[in-house]
Amino acid sequence: MYLTRSRPDTAQQHRGRGKLPGAVFALGTVSLLTDISAEMITAFMPVYLIYTLQLSYVQFGFLDGLYNGATAMLRLVGGYVADRWRRPKLVALTGYGTSAVAKLAFPMVGASGFGIGAVLATDRAGKGLRTAPRDALISLATPPDRLGRAFGVHRSMDTVGALLGPLVTFWILHELGSRSSPVFVVSFCFAALGLIVLAAFVRERAPEPRRTEAPVSPRACLALLADRRIRRITLAAGALGLVTVSDAFVYLVLQRTTGVPFEVLPLLPLGTALVFLLAATPLGLLSDRIGRWPVFFAGHVALLGVYLMLLPDGGGYPVLVAALVLHGLFYAATDGVLMAYAGPLVPRRLRASGLAVVQTGQALARLLSSVLFGVLLAAVSVGSAVLVVLTAFVLALTGAAVLVGRKGDS
Repeated sequence: MYLTRSRPDTAQQHRGRGKLPGAVFALGTVSLLTDISAEMITAFMPVYLIYTLQLSYVQFGFLDGLYNGATAMLRLVGGYVADRWRRPKLVALTGYGTSAVAKLAFPMVGASGFGIGAVLATDRAGKGLRTAPRDALISLATPPDRLGRAFGVHRSMDTVGALLGPLVTFWILHELGSRSSPVFVVSFCFAALGLIVLAAFVRERAPEPRRTEAPVSPRACLALLADRRIRRITLAAGALGLVTVSDAFVYLVLQRTTGVPFEVLPLLPLGTALVFLLAATPLGLLSDRIGRWPVFFAGHVALLGVYLMLLPDGGGYPVLVAALVLHGLFYAATDGVLMAYAGPLVPRRLRASGLAVVQTGQALARLLSSVLFGVLLAAVSVGSAVLVVLTAFVLALTGAAVLVGRKGDS
């Protein structure tokens, strides 16, 4: 129903072998522009909230948690509505549009903690609504044997935006000072460009006539978990997410244990993002050839290597660089690959809902993991906290291997 036909004939398959549909690149461009907009705000938030509005660190911590955790449950809503209406593009447009408008609302609410929280929640609500329908558009438009590559290309383009966003904010602050309005206006402009690309270049056919199959309903979406393969990958992703420490904590502990200067800390996410950018497409291609589950599992083995590097004190820049390389490989081997693995397991009419189920389980687990690790750091030493995480991670990795199987086909 999208840029490519759902059942291409043999001649079309032969001519298009190895190629990706235009929808992948169009949606990648949308994500690139939107991520420039989003990461501009992420980079500016500490300056805006702490120095411009002079909020307390407690208020900042709450708002930062809200910004990162508000998308989880709304992914289910976005996925369900997209399948119910059979209009994933429309739901994605709504989500992208909601986030774009929120950028202009930041200066209007002033220093009100409630107002800022409401705007942040609105911005993240837009992200929650659009994620599953967007991934469903990629999954539905791409032949199953190229899904790993398709999601790898999309995530690579998305990561270009993540790299450019903070640089755009830095340039604005350097040229125009710490005034907030230019940052929010430019951020809105990038988000609006993403909306235009989505509306103009991601084509969607009219939905096919309804067949005798059961209608899309909340019960039908929940019934997806009755499928053993979907249930097992959801549980495995959730279990691994529960022992995945948030990036902020990884960077903070890594800076402390390696002994590099504190000034290096803000640059660490760029190291992860650069490796992610370089590795996402090759690892997506590899997952198409050897299987998505082995690549996804290997990505978590790479993350285990990162945690091992958090244990010893010292090591300096060599250990720091090695940890960032492994951290980037973890994301490149897991983010899009998980969606490429789960997509073909879900019926086409429930594709957005099925992907949202997997995404939501993982997102909620990671949110809980961040809270638990923060409590752990407050109660014991950094080394003891990392040892606890390592032990739990090995158990979760073993459990996931048993649950899903060696090649993910059990």
